[in-house]
Amino acid sequence: MGRALPGNYADQETLTAALRAHWAAQHFNADRLEELHRAVKVKGRHLALPLAAYPPLDTFKKSNDAWIRVAEELGAEAVMRALDDAGLRPADVDQLVFVTVTGLATPSIDAKLVNRLGLRRDVKRLPIFGLGCVAGAAGLARLSDLMSSSPGGVGVLLSVELCSLTLQRDDLSVANAVASGIFGDGAAAVVLAGGSREVKASPRPRVVATRAAFYPDTEWVMGWDFRDTGFQVVLSAEVPRITRENIAGDVDGFLASHGLGRGDVRHWIAHTGGPRVLEAFQSALALPDGALRRSWTSLEEVGNLSSASVLFVLGDLLDSGEPRPGDLGLVVAMGPGFCAEMVLLRW
Repeated sequence: MGRALPGNYADQETLTAALRAHWAAQHFNADRLEELHRAVKVKGRHLALPLAAYPPLDTFKKSNDAWIRVAEELGAEAVMRALDDAGLRPADVDQLVFVTVTGLATPSIDAKLVNRLGLRRDVKRLPIFGLGCVAGAAGLARLSDLMSSSPGGVGVLLSVELCSLTLQRDDLSVANAVASGIFGDGAAAVVLAGGSREVKASPRPRVVATRAAFYPDTEWVMGWDFRDTGFQVVLSAEVPRITRENIAGDVDGFLASHGLGRGDVRHWIAHTGGPRVLEAFQSALALPDGALRRSWTSLEEVGNLSSASVLFVLGDLLDSGEPRPGDLGLVVAMGPGFCAEMVLLRW
């Protein structure tokens, strides 16, 4: 694992005050803004740029140009940290999967990293845009699929999300107000080696199986509306309900197909979708108190990093040294579609 956060950090009170000053002039209920920001239980977030650099970003081009520059820098940092953690070099990488939903680039960021990091000319690249928050788990699943045909190979999944650069400053909707309080910026990379590849001796998880679950006719729940000024957030208040109604059956069915039940899973690695989503996830699965503590901590400390969030939680678990050989873990994330992705791990 490798993670990278921008050096610009602001606590929640500072960010709320800056938005309050801007939106109050447009007759937005500033007290309501503060209520929404407090409700998401985020203490602060890292930003792609210094706070003073955001007001001049008055066009999509300016915001997206900043996204390309910072995404390349932060992505390179995350990948190198992951490779160092695995005792590998850029020249060892055979597959590179890149996921994001917060910016656009052609050539894509993964192509820029081939040059920047000195990856091989024959590295196989797969940039994926549009999966949103679910892409951390989905990207891990897709990379696992690719690596199944390359038992001696090395694959890297990279997620870069710079959510602050998508904020629509003149959108006074509740969805945008909530998004302005919960989403942060960051990058995460995962190195996945083929089954016959030698890796460091410390306990590492293997991907046992993956599963996707699509919920028909729920496209309206989450995503983007594209405007001249960029990405306008679509975020329905129905997300917790849909989570509560579906996730237990999907998780149980996935585990049962491998002769397992919830009680066999020791480590729950859940996307930090927000307080109501985490509460819905925990209640639907009847998880014990503390089962999602790393997800809650990550949400409080850095906010919701979209696709990178679940990878940050996985990284925190690996850093803890808590997993032991034989432990099972389940990576779960949900996102636009509306859909869920699950990855079963065994240490």
